[in-house]
Amino acid sequence: MTLAATETKTEYLRALPGDDVRQILWRFAGRYDLQMLVQSVRAVARGPVARLVAEGARNTHEWTEGKQALLQAFDESGITGVFMEPSQGGFIEGPKNLALALVAFELAWVDAGAATGSLAGCLALSPIHERGTPEQRDYYMTRCAPAQPGENRKPWRGAFCLTEPIPYVGVETGMLGGKLRVAAWQEGQEPMLQVEKRGRFITNMGFANFVTAAVESDDPRIKGTCMVILEETDPGTFDRGTPARKLVHQLSSTRDPIFSLRVPASRIIGGYTVQDGVIVPRYSHGEIIEAVFRRTRVTVAIMTSAKLLSAVEPVIRYGRGRFRGGSIATPGSPRYELGLQLKQDVVHRLVEVWATGEASASLGFAAARVFDELDPLERQKHETFAARGIKGSAMMKAMRQVQKDAIEFLHGKRPELAGDMLVQYALLDSVANVLCPACKLWNTGHGASVMREAVSLMGGYGITEDCPGFLGNKWMDAQLEATYEGPEAVQRRQLSVTMTDELFLAQFQEWIREMRTLANDHPGTGACALATAMQMWLWTLHHLLQAKDADGGKLYQGSRQGVTFPLADALCWLLAARSQILDVLELGRKGPANPTVAEGMPGLMAFLTDLCHVQSARAAGEVGRIAAELVFGYNRHPAWDTEGCATCYQADDLEAMEGLIPGIGSLARGYTDVVEHDGSHPAKAGPCARFDGLDQFSRLRVRMDGCLTGSQLAKDRAAEALTKVMIPEALDYPA
Repeated sequence: MTLAATETKTEYLRALPGDDVRQILWRFAGRYDLQMLVQSVRAVARGPVARLVAEGARNTHEWTEGKQALLQAFDESGITGVFMEPSQGGFIEGPKNLALALVAFELAWVDAGAATGSLAGCLALSPIHERGTPEQRDYYMTRCAPAQPGENRKPWRGAFCLTEPIPYVGVETGMLGGKLRVAAWQEGQEPMLQVEKRGRFITNMGFANFVTAAVESDDPRIKGTCMVILEETDPGTFDRGTPARKLVHQLSSTRDPIFSLRVPASRIIGGYTVQDGVIVPRYSHGEIIEAVFRRTRVTVAIMTSAKLLSAVEPVIRYGRGRFRGGSIATPGSPRYELGLQLKQDVVHRLVEVWATGEASASLGFAAARVFDELDPLERQKHETFAARGIKGSAMMKAMRQVQKDAIEFLHGKRPELAGDMLVQYALLDSVANVLCPACKLWNTGHGASVMREAVSLMGGYGITEDCPGFLGNKWMDAQLEATYEGPEAVQRRQLSVTMTDELFLAQFQEWIREMRTLANDHPGTGACALATAMQMWLWTLHHLLQAKDADGGKLYQGSRQGVTFPLADALCWLLAARSQILDVLELGRKGPANPTVAEGMPGLMAFLTDLCHVQSARAAGEVGRIAAELVFGYNRHPAWDTEGCATCYQADDLEAMEGLIPGIGSLARGYTDVVEHDGSHPAKAGPCARFDGLDQFSRLRVRMDGCLTGSQLAKDRAAEALTKVMIPEALDYPA
């Protein structure tokens, strides 16, 4: 009896991941409100927004009637009301970081200017939301909410005015040109304040009814800095200024305003107290923007992720149709069906684009979810300390003890702290402090570079107005997103501080163990290489914190950004790849329960797993390069002098040893540095550098290189899948 040979059919990715897949990956499969929000925002993005772009609305920096009409579309779709509580006219209860990230993603899938315009209103309200008095929150939130049925009013629009005009634009946010003085202060009455402020590159200024502006005291009767609310009807000058001549984000209104207004002191965000005849704001402008930016940076990061993922379908379509119509590309032939995808370079580069898009989206949405968890805990923390009468430096001291408790909890010493609110807050806060600048830095910075790859895959078509998917516009837009809410240097500076936090590093150590376990159960994800790269990054950080350069200077310090900044970049690669792996494993657990996802599950999981492997290998390679440069690069190379030659063989010594060890002379000259009788030596810079004390790093590096085994095979498989995946007949928004 003969046994028939059976062939295992390879399952390939059938179609581009749809909503059911994304809902599981990004953890909102159980949120019907968010699913409906996504559909509503998408209708606006791929309808009115896409038509405006296709009609050439980006060709002018003026705020036109067509652009103005988007505001009503935002109101009617629910985009405007996302930021408000139901009691204020919104419709989503609780934290809204994930909701806002999804809005940004859907709008930026088509045009980032439209996304910026919608989110700028939230940014204007954020100082009030995060640090405003209850009265300020209710007053402005309700007025900015879309009109309810039966209401005859227009919603207010806001603008956030932090950036100063040239020459201050681009400097530290601590340097303010806006001034605040006491205009009138009669006994027993509220002080009236005079605000002088000029802004630069302020979004929404073409139609804003109010502005939240950062100012500093120009009067001994006012202490420090603060943020104030300015309304267009206040006495004085509310000049919207000239439009910024942007090359990008033209679907948002950006102008350089001038304000000279008189406002009541109750407009100071967060309120104030009077101490010895001096107005003391409860919050400085720095405290307010710190609370604001640590959340809003995430949505900007997501905008670039959307660009990368939105580029996949147009690039596939372009590549496959590139030769159709030619005499030798007959229907049914490989050249006709696959076009440029016959060449490995094209599909390999698209794999890199797609993998980067998945990793950046995973990192951004992970950060948004962390802030959704953190927000209620942060409020509870403030309430708890307020009830205990703890504030200021006393609060910082109390949190230091909480951090120690959290570390003990992580190490399994105090399991009873699992339900301690302050401990859980400290754990999440240390992670959020890293994820926020990390996703903003990596998504927009590296994402902009990879977006160029996507455009180049379209050939000359990529930089035309009618490029499918508006890829040229998206590439240009990404350059601006990299500077929003602080350019790369600001994010790197913040990371260089937060990533050394003891509590974060304790959790990072747990993440390494987590990746080791996942590598055992899911080796195809590249988690093994990622775990080793994480271990190398941690070893390098500890080394640099203690090490000195060749001149005895401390390496890891704030002023040595040649050390701290590259190490921050390396961490971002690791965090993105880890988030991507965790998302794909979540899909593996939850996908089979969804009939739509389960149907093509084998091919989908195989492809996304290969993308993880590709991205993990790339992350490991970047970490290895950066770590090696930092660990070895600050040592001085030995020279051909007495000190440098101390470890060299001398020709006389080798000849003396030849009788005991025959052949040692030729062997030594082949593998080590030898100084001959006449003082000559090998023609190179100096004796080979020694690695005293760095053996562990060298072993880690070799081990990590070995962990890259199979990563290129994963790229080959993913590239082959791109030649077989089905795509729609046409984009679902106009070209």
